[in-house]
Amino acid sequence: MQIIFEDNHLLVVNKQAGWVVQGASAGQNSLIGWAADYLRKKYSKPGNVFVGVVSRLDSPVTGVLPLARTSKGASRLSEQFRDRTPKKTYLAIAERMPRESAARLEHHLVRNEDQTITRVVAKASQTSKLSILEYRYVGQNPMGYELEINLISGRKHQIRAQLQAIGCPIVGDQKYGAQQSFESGIALHCRQLDLIHPTLRTDLRLIAELPKYWKWSRTSIVAPDR
Repeated sequence: MQIIFEDNHLLVVNKQAGWVVQGASAGQNSLIGWAADYLRKKYSKPGNVFVGVVSRLDSPVTGVLPLARTSKGASRLSEQFRDRTPKKTYLAIAERMPRESAARLEHHLVRNEDQTITRVVAKASQTSKLSILEYRYVGQNPMGYELEINLISGRKHQIRAQLQAIGCPIVGDQKYGAQQSFESGIALHCRQLDLIHPTLRTDLRLIAELPKYWKWSRTSIVAPDR
């Protein structure tokens, strides 16, 4: 697992596809377990090691993932994510080109935990949540159409469900209507995360390299400074 940033309060990794951030079942790759083991060995810590989950990525998704190393760091980072202060920039490869090269998508989503899937519904209800993202087309590669995506809200499977809703499923994401396979996971990568350091209060820009099997990608997205 590539380490992007590490200090006394924060550990940021470039998550690989197939790793479950939290709640891994027997036989699954647990990112929390890996992080605890890494810290225990590196710093010769006996017993339990604190690792706080402050943000998540779906198992098949790759990219920037922050973890807290202290309870203070976890509390302050969790507050940032609740207030939607951090900015996440994703890169996705869609099977089809969207009708508009850039747009803001607003959908009402309903989560079905039994089927572990999120669906777009026609109108708001007591169980739905308004979900918003912005995308822009940035290039084409042999697999499909590359989109830069900025999340305005953060819902489980939000990008996957919303792109399916406009007829542009993510390559490899057969759960959400994709026809093509992908080498590992799905073609969705959290490329960049901007947040405030939990104790130093300085701005951090965290960038995750694309997996090697994205070598034919035509873009290297780095968002402009705030």
